[in-house]
Amino acid sequence: MLSCRHLGLLGVLVLCQGWEESGADDPCDNFTDLNLSHCFMGTSLYVRLLLYTRSNLDCGRELHHHLFPSQPLFNLSRPTAFIVHGYRPTGAPPIWIDHLVRLLAKQEDMNVIVVDWNRGAANLNYITAVSYTREAAYNLTGFILSMQEEGATLSSLHLIGVSLGAHLAGYVGANLKGKLGRITGLDPAGPLFTSATPDDRLDPSDAMFVDVLHTDMDSFGLRGAHGHIDFYANGGADQPGCPKTIFAGKSYFVCDHQRSMFLYLCALNRTCSLTAYPCSSYADFLDGRCMQCEAFKPAPCPQLGYDVSQWRESLLRLGQTKVFFSTTATLPYRKLNYRVDMVTWNQYLRWGVVYIRLHSGRTITEARIDHKLLRFEQFTSTRLLAQFDEDLPHVQKISLRINTGNVIGPRYKIRLLRIRLTALERPERPLMCRFDIIMEENTEVAFRPLSCDSHL
Repeated sequence: MLSCRHLGLLGVLVLCQGWEESGADDPCDNFTDLNLSHCFMGTSLYVRLLLYTRSNLDCGRELHHHLFPSQPLFNLSRPTAFIVHGYRPTGAPPIWIDHLVRLLAKQEDMNVIVVDWNRGAANLNYITAVSYTREAAYNLTGFILSMQEEGATLSSLHLIGVSLGAHLAGYVGANLKGKLGRITGLDPAGPLFTSATPDDRLDPSDAMFVDVLHTDMDSFGLRGAHGHIDFYANGGADQPGCPKTIFAGKSYFVCDHQRSMFLYLCALNRTCSLTAYPCSSYADFLDGRCMQCEAFKPAPCPQLGYDVSQWRESLLRLGQTKVFFSTTATLPYRKLNYRVDMVTWNQYLRWGVVYIRLHSGRTITEARIDHKLLRFEQFTSTRLLAQFDEDLPHVQKISLRINTGNVIGPRYKIRLLRIRLTALERPERPLMCRFDIIMEENTEVAFRPLSCDSHL
């Protein structure tokens, strides 16, 4: 057991005061709110643990180490989720804290503990904040060991670490010999960790199950795979809707990195259904080479979110698994993926990109398969991944255009012996086919989908 005295020797400020049951009129214990002056002067580490349950979602209660009998809201028989924030260069509380607390409490009856290490994380000197992560991890380790002594099981604990907080969570897991139930890393911090060994960053050995979401690997996030399953949103780097130039100000620097939290919140709210597909790279995913999840059957493809029970055993058997998905720029972020199979029979070899539109009444959604030129030649089967921003349950018409870029020569004919569309996330829907279509390059052709059984 790590006592308060032992933790003090490690340079960690541990709160060891008593905590009496609060009355209804007692003030809430809120996340530490600092300002830029604190960041300029620098802050010393001070860790607070704020408890939320379904009984006190609007009012956090500060927990103190080793005095569990005097903390009546803290029921150790319930599962516990710890929220660990990251670097706070302005000192302000994270805008997403309350949302995450509430959404976690909706998943099941649990203790939600916000690990407030804002005093320490709030420094203009990022290196100083990084140095405090080890000390904060010792603090949290001591608290969890006290929980274990009072009857809590390590397998029922879930640490959700954001950016720098993901590595802090990893240190806690390493201190506990990987016996924590789960660690979720939301875009683990990259600066000062790009060449770190597994002992110095989050890795799969830190918990019984580690899942990671990547959204900013080319800047503030960490490249590579660091969990039992790693989700790569839009390839894990640039996110749709985020600024591409520095003239956008602060958003240019933080938008991609923050997207990990907004995607996770949406997934917890169950409005996103962000399905991901195992693949070796995002390029292969966009090429349509990774549209099956045979390794997870009878479970469907993995989805980002809280409940991983359907895929957990498969992932532990498979080892580290990379999964990819694409999103829209705004809520609910979800794209609907179609597998498109085409058989061409044109006389001349043509190269081009494909545009597909789905029509339902006055609603139209378009997929542009333009990340590279595609080859169309005589009797060639081509498989494509078409991603649509809207889910149209009743498709009445399909429009197709193959753009070759030919603007000065004659327009060549392209003959499709067959085109078939399969809604990957809607297996209950019938396949949509059309047979023997003759079209001109760069010209849109429209047709009504037929049953794929009609030409058998």
